[in-house]
Amino acid sequence: MLAFLSIAMVVIISLSLGPRYIPVVTLIDIFRSGDGSSTASFIVLDSRLPRTLLGLICGAALGVAGALMQAVTRNPLADPGILGVNAGAAFSMTLAAGLFGVQAIDAYIWAAFAGAVVVSLLVFLLAGGNKPGSSAAASPIRLVLAGVAVSAVLAGIGSSITLINPQAFDVMRVWAVGSLAGRDMHVVAAIAPFIAAGLAVALLVAPSLNAISLGEDLARSVGANIALTYSLSVVAVTLLAGATTAAIGPIGFVGLMVPHAVRWLVGPDQRKIILLTLIAGPVLLLAADVLGRLILRPGELEAGIVSAFVGAPVLILLARRKQARGL
Repeated sequence: MLAFLSIAMVVIISLSLGPRYIPVVTLIDIFRSGDGSSTASFIVLDSRLPRTLLGLICGAALGVAGALMQAVTRNPLADPGILGVNAGAAFSMTLAAGLFGVQAIDAYIWAAFAGAVVVSLLVFLLAGGNKPGSSAAASPIRLVLAGVAVSAVLAGIGSSITLINPQAFDVMRVWAVGSLAGRDMHVVAAIAPFIAAGLAVALLVAPSLNAISLGEDLARSVGANIALTYSLSVVAVTLLAGATTAAIGPIGFVGLMVPHAVRWLVGPDQRKIILLTLIAGPVLLLAADVLGRLILRPGELEAGIVSAFVGAPVLILLARRKQARGL
């Protein structure tokens, strides 16, 4: 109950606070009447509502993607970026902006998502995902090594293109920070189906992740299909982190910190971790977004910067607690 109250409160705060304060009574009138002619209605319906919805679905996606990666790799400090999702999205965006002059977010969101999917599949194949019968197929260590290697190569190539093309640099500079601002309902509608599918797959594999956390040998002895669990987890992380990164940029610490904190609260049961992360992730991301609006008002500090600034010390404190160190 407390979790649902927290998310309801942060949604109301997100719709109300900003350079201009919108009272709750006014919010009720706006949604009741549907009148978009007033200034307050324009602010709420065209600006704050899309970014609030993005905060909800992207926060949930990042949190669950982080929980999956931490469970699969059995590393409580693993991050969705390990699969090369961020690197693939960034590289594809660099090509779209630098070579084809893409500027509109509705256009480059598809390029970024395509890059995230392609690179994630490449990492999975390099890690042995094309050998489902092998005991070492797509193992956690192989996934990490392949992801780091591919990410490093793409980051180097992408940086070279960005530095020699000012147009690409301008687009990447805004996107790479990570922000919910400037997105409309078209972006929400574009990524929502992918995130919904990713969350469904994550909930499906959660029971198997509990068995894998005990070790692969014991997981096999209780009938868990390890290769299938790894494969479905990669699919879920690709859908969740890929769509989110394409829409709002590579926001860090949400996928890293939220599952870590939730695990400290509810224990190692992956089903409980994923369910609570669905709520805690949006709360953190929306709180960071609102705080960014208030710190430099009437200007704005991007949510990616705020989440990193707040998340780093909190994560350090959590990591130092013995109860939160292991899965």
